[in-house]
Amino acid sequence: MLENSFSSMSKRMKSSIIRELLRDTGIVSLISFGGGAPDPETFDREVLAEISKDVILNEYKFALQYGPTEGDPILKNEYIKVLKERKGINGLKPENLLITTGSQQALDLIGRIMLDTDSYVIVGHPVYLGAISAFKSYGPKFIAVDIEDDGFNIDQMEKEIKKLDQNKELSKLRFVYAVPNFDNPSGVTLSLEKRKALVDLSRKYNFMIVEDDPYGELRYEGERLPDLYEIAEGHNVLLLNTLSKVMSPGLRIGLIVGDSKIVAKAALGKQGVDLCTPGLTQRIAARYLQKGTIFERIKESVKIYRSKKNKMLDAIEKYVKIDGARWTRPDGGLFIWLELPKNFDTMELFEKAKKIGVAYIPGTAFYVDDRKSSAMRLSFCLPSEDEIEEGIKRIGHLLEIDR
Repeated sequence: MLENSFSSMSKRMKSSIIRELLRDTGIVSLISFGGGAPDPETFDREVLAEISKDVILNEYKFALQYGPTEGDPILKNEYIKVLKERKGINGLKPENLLITTGSQQALDLIGRIMLDTDSYVIVGHPVYLGAISAFKSYGPKFIAVDIEDDGFNIDQMEKEIKKLDQNKELSKLRFVYAVPNFDNPSGVTLSLEKRKALVDLSRKYNFMIVEDDPYGELRYEGERLPDLYEIAEGHNVLLLNTLSKVMSPGLRIGLIVGDSKIVAKAALGKQGVDLCTPGLTQRIAARYLQKGTIFERIKESVKIYRSKKNKMLDAIEKYVKIDGARWTRPDGGLFIWLELPKNFDTMELFEKAKKIGVAYIPGTAFYVDDRKSSAMRLSFCLPSEDEIEEGIKRIGHLLEIDR
């Protein structure tokens, strides 16, 4: 009787493989390259504490009350300023923005309003697991396109789109999901040429692009590239953003930017989920943005993460002595993608790695077809530099034994 009570959608839900794998990795002696949690030392906690006290005492009528589903008007206006100054996005109005409870909710809301069981979604291979978890609940079919050193294989993508067109199913292609800046898990950045090509494809075949940009401000090398939203001048693109990596994930602030009709539909979906994002955390974030110091603070975070990234790359070069191994060298973000020869199975190696006190995420977690993988995602944001050196040394030793 109990099984018959569950919906078809609930039966498609699966526990996050990352959460399952990392469930018992909180022990002090274990060095974890698993999650994507930012370094707590980057949190501006003294200033946030002062702002929090002031907001609770003096703005309690908004901050401690139910708020508008669309989000705190002050925070939305501050976000509009940031998007103009940092990304060159002009002409936004409050109705083009929806404040969400973290960017994970933004992904779920997009799935909720755009996907049916006969829909298609194009994703990279590998692809961010959180997006797949959010979309998969709504039952779409995934089309996987290879991720190359400079992002999507655009030729392969167009071939897949042409197949849909030939089969009279192009209208069922709801969107392409992209993380153009320092992709999770690969660390790859979509080149300017491919950004323009992807936008051209969306115009030619009239499909949406969901552009997820949680790491764009965490650039360590190279020049900033224009967002897909900026290149497309907002046409056929939804831009997702978050304060989780640059302010605090505990505030749970995410953002959908796009056509006002789509944003309004997402707001309707949000009403049935949580009514509104907490007013307290929104107003704290708004007042923090108004101080104008966030980007100076981010510069300090960038110094920390750049040093950690370089430490990990140096350690991989030093300790991973496996012929045929290759790894990405990201210009920003929080992840390095390490690929080993095909005879390795990083899921099988995971338990052995935990026994020697180190954790990573096996590559199989990031493929929509649950294939075996010889790759692993390594996150350098949370461990100390000494832990990064020691952890990669342990992985290198394990690979030598298991080769």
